[in-house]
Amino acid sequence: MDETSTPNPEEQAPETGEVSPEKTAETPEQQIGESGEAPAEETFDDIPIPPPTFDFLVLSLRSQVEMHLGLVYFGEEKDRPKPQLPLARHAIDLMAMLQEKTKGNLSTEEARLLENSLTELRFRFVQASEGGSQ
Repeated sequence: MDETSTPNPEEQAPETGEVSPEKTAETPEQQIGESGEAPAEETFDDIPIPPPTFDFLVLSLRSQVEMHLGLVYFGEEKDRPKPQLPLARHAIDLMAMLQEKTKGNLSTEEARLLENSLTELRFRFVQASEGGSQ
């Protein structure tokens, strides 16, 4: 098929003649061409990005620590990843540095979120450390 050919009429929207996204969506397996290569990286322009807030930063770092500790995983229990304690410690240290550098400049809610997150993550870190040595 050359570049000037028109799409299949079944793939065209009836009123405008434009290609309908529902009709052309392919599964990842269908997207792999004859060369065996996957398509270029997808763009995520349609996904809304949350505003850059202090809360979002703290929750992002917190999620990172939880993943490194093996608290967040997908799948069956037998597939639970082992804790990556050095990476978890590093992210906790980043949060502690953030707390130190922002002291006196945060709202009550922001300071409370950071303090509570650090307290819980440190506790979970100790639990993960002791669990690995038994």
